[in-house]
Amino acid sequence: MADKGEEQRRVTPAATPSAAPSVVPPAAPAGPAAEVPVPPARPLDSIDRDILRILQTDGRASIRSVAERVHVSRANAYARINRLVEDGVIRGFGARVDHERAGQGASAYITLKIVQNSWRTVREQLQALPGATHIALVSGDFDVLLLVHTPDNRALRELVLTRIQSIPEVLSTRTLLVFEETDLGPRPDRPAELA
Repeated sequence: MADKGEEQRRVTPAATPSAAPSVVPPAAPAGPAAEVPVPPARPLDSIDRDILRILQTDGRASIRSVAERVHVSRANAYARINRLVEDGVIRGFGARVDHERAGQGASAYITLKIVQNSWRTVREQLQALPGATHIALVSGDFDVLLLVHTPDNRALRELVLTRIQSIPEVLSTRTLLVFEETDLGPRPDRPAELA
């Protein structure tokens, strides 16, 4: 018999027919319209940190698997994951993508100098760019660091010269081509994560 928490779970599609479906709680809404006040951070205990490690390594882990690995009931694991989502600790569930194999053969970090106090306006326009995967407001010789993935160098050139440099608040750009990249996401062999 299913408990109430199991009825509220969403099942993500399995990669193969033989794989068991994963269960994740509903994700928080995303996007500028969804900006709501975030509750103050609650301290995480060792079980919360263990759950985060598991989900960072395998975002498709089932509630049952997570509960067994952290030695709590399924209801407790489900409630903890829901709380981590509601508190904004878990911002969503996703896949780590090999961009080259996904047809995005050109990658670059683009640094931007922008007009003072224009961060929010620039961020909105950068978020709308095709292939933009990470945007950061930084200190130093430039103001913004943007990571993009495009199908090829021609598309990258078009993105920089036509789209980014046409943003009125962008004063200058510098493009750093990525020749090779390695995803350093959490792995079981790095136990110090979230310690």
